[in-house]
Amino acid sequence: MEKSPGIKLSIFNSKLFPILLVNFLGILGYSLMLPILIFIVADFGGNGFIYGLIGATYPLFQFIGAPKLGRLSDRVGRKKVLIITQLGSFLAWSLFLLAFFLPRVTLWSLEAPLTGQFVITLPLLLLFIARMIDGYTGGNISVANAYISDVSTNHDRSKNFGLIGTSTSLGLAVGPAASALLAATFLGELLPLGIAAAAAILTAILINKKLKESNPCVEDRALSFFKNFKKLFQSNRKNCFEEDKKTPTSRIKNNWTAILSIRGMSVMYLIYFLTYFGVNLFSVSLPVYASIHLNWSVAELGIFLAYYSFMMMMAQGPLLAKLVNLTSSIRLILVGAILLAIGFSFLVSQNMLSLYLAISIMAIGNGIMWPSFLALLSQMGSARQRGVIQGYGASMGSMASMAGLILGGVFFELWGTTVFFLGAGIFVLVALIVWFRFTIINLGALKGH
Repeated sequence: MEKSPGIKLSIFNSKLFPILLVNFLGILGYSLMLPILIFIVADFGGNGFIYGLIGATYPLFQFIGAPKLGRLSDRVGRKKVLIITQLGSFLAWSLFLLAFFLPRVTLWSLEAPLTGQFVITLPLLLLFIARMIDGYTGGNISVANAYISDVSTNHDRSKNFGLIGTSTSLGLAVGPAASALLAATFLGELLPLGIAAAAAILTAILINKKLKESNPCVEDRALSFFKNFKKLFQSNRKNCFEEDKKTPTSRIKNNWTAILSIRGMSVMYLIYFLTYFGVNLFSVSLPVYASIHLNWSVAELGIFLAYYSFMMMMAQGPLLAKLVNLTSSIRLILVGAILLAIGFSFLVSQNMLSLYLAISIMAIGNGIMWPSFLALLSQMGSARQRGVIQGYGASMGSMASMAGLILGGVFFELWGTTVFFLGAGIFVLVALIVWFRFTIINLGALKGH
């Protein structure tokens, strides 16, 4: 295993700070609407069923968009695709705002035992369209991960993925709290939505001016949005990827079959799916458990989740920076999965101390496991396949998110807190897969990483 030469970990690292800021602003825009979406849906005629459908629309279209955007970034560059997707997010948030000014014309209504009573109004239909666009452009998570892959070495790969995870956690922590405060003003929900739209356009400008292109096949140039918009789709290719020069670009296959045929890739995507599914079981079940069974207030739940986000940032940043110098990515994935299984098991308790202990263990487990997993994934395949590999991985995550969000609520209704043991079992399974595949069989291409 290669040891790090003691690279200083700093979020203001000149190489990474622009992409970290871009990721933070993108996540912030997304998380601003999380506390207010249910109220907007209800006001426009929807109910809990429609809220669930709108919630599932985002990961569904992210599932579609992630591999396509990742493949496009391999061809035309990470920077251009990130600009395009931020403009798409701006369009989505603009449609969200437009919905408030449309007449509440009823297009369709339904009352059924499974769905309850709801009406589909013109503004509600526009919300669906906006979430489709934002979900598709939200597939740029694959491009951000590919960017980190491009600029990282084996010495700092896990640290860099830890930093991108930290910026994500920070955006998820700040957004809901800021949204609650902003929505309390006289502008109501319009203010956080307007800020989300502004954040999207600001991020596009920031990418254009400050972010350096990381794909060595593509020339790095700032673009005029109005004069040179067509150039966003031009590749401006040049010599690149020393390790792949013997293989013509036309022979590098980026379809699903070719990516899945890479040794060990099917196992990596299975771990990707299981991890997202397990985490989304937690995301759905915990709020229901806290509000109904524990009788927590909104403030108590908010503090609990804020503590989780804080612990996650500490694990992904300072803790992971120390651990990557002491052990391998595979061991960190294995230990992280075991910690997540333990944390899930502790969630069944109604004791406040036990619950905070559970969330601490889960945050540490997730914080050291996931960046290490992404670092391992980024080393697989050809350098010219990074975007599409991350894209298909993000699709696995989106599919698992949809399954976890839908089944999590159903399972909790059926089994109550027993669903947390299901989550624990999922991460025990992940640990067993990692131990068997990477320790017993040991992939030769990844040995020592």
